Amino acid sequence: MTSRVGCISEQRLQKLANIRAMGIDPYPPRYHRTHTTQQAAELLTQQEQSGKAETGEVSIAGRIMANRVMGKISFMDIHDSSGKIQLFLSKNELGEQSITLLKELDIGDIIGAEGVIFRTRSKEPTVRVKTLTLLSKSLQPLPEKWHGLSNVEIRYRQRYLDLISNEEVKKTFRLRSQVVSAVRHFMDGNGFMEVETPILQPEAGGAAAKPFITHHNTLDRDLYMRIALELYLKRLIIGGFDKVYEIGRIFRNEGISFKHNPEFTMMESYEAYADYNDVMNRVEEMVSSIAQEALGAISVKFGDTTIDFKTPWQKMTLRDAINQHSGIDFVQHPNVDLLRAKMKEKGIEVDPQKNWAHLVDELLSTFVEPKLIQPTFLLDYPVSMSPLAKRKPGQERVAERFEAFAGGMEIANAFTELNDPLDQRERFVQQAKEHQQHDEKETIDEDFLLALEYGMPPTGGLGMGIDRLVMLFTNSQSIREVILFPQLKEKIE
Repeated sequence: MTSRVGCISEQRLQKLANIRAMGIDPYPPRYHRTHTTQQAAELLTQQEQSGKAETGEVSIAGRIMANRVMGKISFMDIHDSSGKIQLFLSKNELGEQSITLLKELDIGDIIGAEGVIFRTRSKEPTVRVKTLTLLSKSLQPLPEKWHGLSNVEIRYRQRYLDLISNEEVKKTFRLRSQVVSAVRHFMDGNGFMEVETPILQPEAGGAAAKPFITHHNTLDRDLYMRIALELYLKRLIIGGFDKVYEIGRIFRNEGISFKHNPEFTMMESYEAYADYNDVMNRVEEMVSSIAQEALGAISVKFGDTTIDFKTPWQKMTLRDAINQHSGIDFVQHPNVDLLRAKMKEKGIEVDPQKNWAHLVDELLSTFVEPKLIQPTFLLDYPVSMSPLAKRKPGQERVAERFEAFAGGMEIANAFTELNDPLDQRERFVQQAKEHQQHDEKETIDEDFLLALEYGMPPTGGLGMGIDRLVMLFTNSQSIREVILFPQLKEKIE
């Protein structure tokens, strides 16, 4: 294998040696910064408004992103997390050591600069540097500055370069942070308590998905990385907390696509004495509130269209939606053979291993989901697709469940939660039988069933995908654009 040292620029290594020979530590342990670049620019505005001249002393730090040498003077642009600012460096004003150090600097180096803030003739906020300090010598050249980092593989694998090179990427992840904060503000403001539940679990429950498995050496037992937050949050409802939520990582050992990553972030909430109608109202209010707080508007540009999150959202039953877009009424084909035959009649290729519920889900994902661009609720799913949802009164095969869609993808899933422990056990057993032939994991969580036997009040539950919501708010067409470090294939040297 090639040594990493062999990949480092020889010129930069020589400069590093020169700096050390000057008695300068190229990686000092600390630096006192008085202002960010943005704060320095704001200080300049304040001193101009007060009528002062060049009196704003600042000590700033950042990465060199541009260097323009003009004889005895140089102009540098340095960037920090708040923005950028220009440095003015004159050999007539710098100390001898700073002048010597200046020759050894490269684009990508991180420096500190002390001086006076002023505005140039071109109105650019600038620091007239008196003292220059090297804080970290960069041994690798940055991507070509005029085009930024465009190679998708490198962008995802070396996200730090992506963040250095592409300001829009920084904006995306700042917005993601704001979205998560807005979710918390909304939930906290509506009386919900944020909690934390185990990531490593003895049973992989709460969803139908293939889990990641690990082994705990001390306990000498296999554990599953959670595929849902649901069952532990319901335990808290049983325990007497009426409103709980968690924002947490979920892990599913499944495929990767533009809207799927093996680890992703969910917000799940449970509210005692509420049903799926109450949750539906809360989702509308929450998403529009998050958009307003994070974006300052309740409509967003996504692809070639504008999505408006203004309430109320469109509502239709799952049955009507699938019938309208595929021409198949699944209620009229109540078993797998009838539904499979109808799909074949329509020219739809059918996987013979899929059960009836999977076929209905395929009709939804193929014919309906891509068309749901504006926010839409699909209501009343078959019980066989919803093992944790309560039956709709008077409709034995229909569950009180909805999914919310926008931008052609699902963003939320909610139930009136099943609280009958005997019915829940029967459904777990049935699900386990049906999923034996698939990679999906639907286990029987005996401890959860025991908890349910102590009594759970009527409850409305919600799961909302944070990553997909951020995709909508940032006009990102891939989930990898909104996850800082997405899963990738092993790199082949």
